[in-house]
Amino acid sequence: MHNVELDIAVNGVAKVTLNRPDVHNAFDDEVIASLIDIFEQIENNDNVRLMILQARGKSFSAGADLNWMKKMADYSLDENKGDAAQLATMLNKLYRLNKPTIARVQGAAFGGAVGLVACCDIAIGSKLSKFCLSEVKLGLIPATISPYVVNAIGLREAKRLFMTAEVISSRRARRLGLLNEAVSEQDLDTTIDEIIKNILKNGPVAVSLAKQLACDIANRPIDDALIDETSELIANVRVSKEGQEGLSAFLNKRKANWNTSDDQ
Repeated sequence: MHNVELDIAVNGVAKVTLNRPDVHNAFDDEVIASLIDIFEQIENNDNVRLMILQARGKSFSAGADLNWMKKMADYSLDENKGDAAQLATMLNKLYRLNKPTIARVQGAAFGGAVGLVACCDIAIGSKLSKFCLSEVKLGLIPATISPYVVNAIGLREAKRLFMTAEVISSRRARRLGLLNEAVSEQDLDTTIDEIIKNILKNGPVAVSLAKQLACDIANRPIDDALIDETSELIANVRVSKEGQEGLSAFLNKRKANWNTSDDQ
C-alpha cells in the first residue's frame, strides 16, 4: 500500500490521494518525496488535463506526522533546513503545476495541510471541514506554507490565524477565500465533477496559459508594459494551433477536437 496514490483516468483527470487514514493523512518526509515525484509526473504528462488532490478517510490531513516531528527535533540546523526545503519544494511544485489543481477537502485540514489547500487553484470543502494553522501551539511557525496562505486569504486574516491557532469552520474558510465553495458531504463530489466537466470543455493549452496569466498579472500596475504584454499574449494564442481550432469550431458551430463532452 502506497502512502500516496496516483490514478490517471482516460479523460485526463489525475487523482492524487493521500492514503494514511490511520494517522489522519499526516505527512512525513516519505509522503513529501512521493508528492514531489507525482507532481513532476503530472507536470510532464501531456495526457493529464487536470489534477484532484484528495485524501482517504475522515480527515483531509492533520499536517506534519508526529513521529516525523520527533525526528526533526533531534536534527541539526542544517538538517532541519534541508528537511524544510523539501517541504517548500513540494508546495511550490503544487502551486506552479502547469495544469488546473482542485483540492477536495473533507474533515480536518490542520497545519501544513492548510498549505496544500492554499496551493491548489480551486478548493472545495464539505460543510463539516475544519481548518487550523496550529504551528504556534507547538512553539513553531507556518513558515513554508505562509506565502500561499497569505496569497489565499490576505495579510490581515493570515496574521490573526497564524498567531491564534484558532480552529475555523468551512463557512469561515469560504468567506476568507481559503475555500472556493463549502458544500454538504453528499454534494462534494458532484460539485467537483461539475468543475471537471467545465474544464474539460476548454482548450488544454489555453487553460494552462490562463492559469499562468492570472499569476503573472496579479498586483501589477496597468501600464503600457502590461498592456503590450497582454496584447502580444492574445495575438500569439490566436494564431496557435489550438487557438485556430477553437475559433474554427466556434464559427462552424461544432465541438473543438479536445471537447469530448456530450454538450457544446
